[in-house]
Amino acid sequence: MNPTGKKFVSLFLVFSLMMLSVNLYASERRGAIIIITKKDGTQYQGELIAVKQNSLLILVPSGKDVSFGIEEIMAIRIVRRKFRPLRIGGFVSGLVIGSYIGVRTLRKLSENEEGVGLAVVAPILVALFAGIGAGLGILPAVLTDIKTNSQIEGMTDSEIQETLEKLRKQARIRDYK
Repeated sequence: MNPTGKKFVSLFLVFSLMMLSVNLYASERRGAIIIITKKDGTQYQGELIAVKQNSLLILVPSGKDVSFGIEEIMAIRIVRRKFRPLRIGGFVSGLVIGSYIGVRTLRKLSENEEGVGLAVVAPILVALFAGIGAGLGILPAVLTDIKTNSQIEGMTDSEIQETLEKLRKQARIRDYK
């Protein structure tokens, strides 16, 4: 491997370690964002704080904790989990790799052609490859977002308990009893 390639790989590894370690500085674990639809049709969205024996505790955007009994819930929808460091790291890594590929492609083209037209196309070519790389870099994080629905109304007690166990794994406080 040539010295430029070694520098690029080492820079990429250092940058990736810095971006992916952002989560280590988080002060607390965050719960999944859920939407609760009550039997009367009203919907509440918030962060899942805890799953109790027969109720859910969520933090709504206004800053209040709201508890919902299972008997009053018609459906629960998990909107997403937060993978922000993965998104940012993938975006920036893809941007760097795409730019590098764009520059390498530009060097190959400049060896084959001579002229002023290449100077005009160069920034566009590098930007195009950087954009494609950034899009491909963020794709895994976007595809791992969770979007599931659970229709509580009409479930048996054992099915409800299974659903609550799955939700408990995604709550901020997992072992709340």
